[in-house]
Amino acid sequence: MASDEATGRTPEAHGPLPPATFQILLALVDGERHGYAIMKEVAERSAGAVRLGPGTLYGTLKRLLDAGMVAESGERPDPGLGDERRRYYRITPFGLAVVRADARRMERMVEAARQKRLIGLEPA
Repeated sequence: MASDEATGRTPEAHGPLPPATFQILLALVDGERHGYAIMKEVAERSAGAVRLGPGTLYGTLKRLLDAGMVAESGERPDPGLGDERRRYYRITPFGLAVVRADARRMERMVEAARQKRLIGLEPA
């Protein structure tokens, strides 16, 4: 089990993650993205139910950078695409462990809701 080198905290100790934090880390699992691309993916994946404003996005990214869950990429994936001023972000191995731990936590909650017949084929 990986731990945060700065604090010694395990990935599980960082959860539950705030929704914006989970959404941003989830968007970075597939590869590097700049801020606008993160906002766009989150909005598309949630069918518009979750919209990250610039303040939420960049404030959360700063906290994720400080926590070692996200790193700023030194090089853009394709220099021919996009604005040169854009900053690209990538998830770190520790960030991946944290978002995985939180996804497993949510999976257990969903399973408990299914067992209580709150969701599934025959809801109560």
